[in-house]
Amino acid sequence: MSIGIILASHGDFADGIKQSGMMIFGEQEKVQSVTFKPNEGPDDLRAKLNEAVATFDAEDEVLFLVDLWGGSPFNQANGIYEENKERMAIIAGLNLPMLIQAYTERFNAGAKIHDVVKNIIKEARDGIRVRPEELQPNVVKKAFLPSNAGTSIPEGTVLGDGHLKYALARIDSRLLHGQVATSWSKAVNPTRIIVVSDDVAKDDLRKKLIEQAAPPGINANVVPIDKMIQISKDPRFGNTRALLLFETPQDALRVVKGGVGIKELNIGSMAHSVGKVVVSKVISMGSDDVVALKELESLGVKFDIRKVPNDSNDDIDNLLKKAEKELAQVQT
Repeated sequence: MSIGIILASHGDFADGIKQSGMMIFGEQEKVQSVTFKPNEGPDDLRAKLNEAVATFDAEDEVLFLVDLWGGSPFNQANGIYEENKERMAIIAGLNLPMLIQAYTERFNAGAKIHDVVKNIIKEARDGIRVRPEELQPNVVKKAFLPSNAGTSIPEGTVLGDGHLKYALARIDSRLLHGQVATSWSKAVNPTRIIVVSDDVAKDDLRKKLIEQAAPPGINANVVPIDKMIQISKDPRFGNTRALLLFETPQDALRVVKGGVGIKELNIGSMAHSVGKVVVSKVISMGSDDVVALKELESLGVKFDIRKVPNDSNDDIDNLLKKAEKELAQVQT
């Protein structure tokens, strides 16, 4: 038994948000979109919703995510719900954080629909954020260093086991964006996102944009490489579970050689530029990238080549061989 999801809306909104969810979270099974067009009536809509329900297994639970409470998609879904209350639920006010959380909740083994709905509602509300920040109610910014009752913890204090935990270390030329802020942060559950880059650390605008892009409940920080090496050895970060983001393999290599205990690197995106060759849909490499990745491999670092968590893992050695072959052809 699993949970099937039906997105229902006035017009094409349901189709569009389904596509947006796929871009961020990857392809999803048992998700249907139903659109209510101007030339259709309630019976037409009810028939399309019933057809969507019929695509799921008979024992599956069904979650309707609809655009408006009291609108036609809600009303027709509600009629179906009234006949199947024990295995169905409806949430109105469909937004992208709601959809991503619905996808995330389905990963939990044995998840029941009523428990899933409670978690989805919280995430959908937390996803509503605003600038200027003073218009956002109850915003609390946390300092980068651990603190206790507003006071910085003295150097040498040991929290937890005194060792920073690495929920994920990722090479992504886009750094903190939708796929990281939603699908990866939910999959690995970090307490803090840390962008590690000398270049970005010097750019106040990029730093600010990254900090503002953090998902609800997780702070994001930008630090230079030497600072990251220091943090990795600071026992005050023993209770921190970090998601590290690097722009390049070279930055990741410097951190590993500096003693940061990264055992596995996820590669999600390496943008194309002059001197690089395309080796997959989202990864391009230049000669310096190949050298850095090979050195990381020689240091015992494993590679996880996935854009989003439910993608299949690509093989780093095959990608490196392809890059070397195509770079050699370009140079001749």
